[in-house]
Amino acid sequence: MFRPVSLFVGLRYTRAKRRNHFISFISLTSILGLTLGVTVLIVVLSVMNGFDRELQRRILGMVPQASIVGYQPFDNWQGMVEMAEQDEQVLGAAPFIQLQGLLSNKGAVDSAFISGIHPDYETRVSILPNHLKSGSLQELQPGTFNVILGSALARKLGLVIGDKVTMVLPEAALTPAGVIPRFKRFTLVGTFEVGAELDGMVGFINLEDAARLARIKGKVEGVRLQVDNLFKAGQVAWDLVAKQEGQFYASDWTRTHGTLFQAIKMEKTMMALLLLLIVAVAAFNIVSSLVMVVTDKKSDIAILRTLGASPNTIMGIFMVQGSFIGVIGTLAGTALGVFLALNISDFALWLEQVLHKKLFAQYFVNYLPSELRWENVLFVSGMGFLMSFLATLYPARKASKVQPAEALRYE
Repeated sequence: MFRPVSLFVGLRYTRAKRRNHFISFISLTSILGLTLGVTVLIVVLSVMNGFDRELQRRILGMVPQASIVGYQPFDNWQGMVEMAEQDEQVLGAAPFIQLQGLLSNKGAVDSAFISGIHPDYETRVSILPNHLKSGSLQELQPGTFNVILGSALARKLGLVIGDKVTMVLPEAALTPAGVIPRFKRFTLVGTFEVGAELDGMVGFINLEDAARLARIKGKVEGVRLQVDNLFKAGQVAWDLVAKQEGQFYASDWTRTHGTLFQAIKMEKTMMALLLLLIVAVAAFNIVSSLVMVVTDKKSDIAILRTLGASPNTIMGIFMVQGSFIGVIGTLAGTALGVFLALNISDFALWLEQVLHKKLFAQYFVNYLPSELRWENVLFVSGMGFLMSFLATLYPARKASKVQPAEALRYE
């Protein structure tokens, strides 16, 4: 079978045992460096993708993705919900009232964001029903002043189901005894856990109970939306505002959690650039090893030239040899990186069990998420192949300029 001379000789050189073992060591280092660089880059990008995914699913599944808010509380929220859900980009809509205050129980005090919700509508826009550890949304009936809290918040306050918790509102009330803060007692009927920071700062009560506390009985502050495209949430909300009669404005997740998204995106980009340096160092090792191979093979190059091999043929031989190192290292790194990216969440969980310590409790997601995206794999593999190929150009060009008479003079 016909094979080009450059390919045949280049592959033969990769299999041949070298007299200089140091050259073999440098070649092996180059392969290991490429393998390590590609593996780490794929794993890190997958973990960053996992955090990005969990942010969208968990946090943006609990907080409003977009909302239509009145400058003043309004009462015709049912019509607004129906109008919003007629938009094909809106998956669901529900009314809400936001309260902020301090929760107190037996001397333990913590701040909390309390949302007034309608149990029947909330399932359209929130993942809350899927993450309830105890209780149900139907227990949030008007006039009961029941509350559902995040599991971490309930734990910090020392609450169990059925306990009473006092909410202190940031508003003073004038009484015969003087000006005192407003208090309200709630009964804990359920807890939720989404595995994010919201578990320690958010609670839910009935919409009508929230309206009484906010002194806007029969009215709401706004309507929250769940949209099919998170990155168009603001535009969708403003389009709906334009159709409303009255004074309304739109808000979306980019105002409340957009900085977290941007931080993850920037960190992902910077980590990719930094880890590409590992691949670059491995490619530099290919340059070093090929330069030494060219020096070691000068007599072979001279003989090939005298037999009629052109400078391009000689150049091709060493490009094949260097590219072979790059291909092996990149393929090994890609395979190992894909394997680790698919299993790193389980490995991190096993490590926590072995160490008896939560390694990710301080983050907004309390485990190590990973999402392998094949476009990232193709990008990393392509960069590995490209750097390996570029690293062969200088040594191969140097080999093509070897003069037969000079190389054979002392042989």
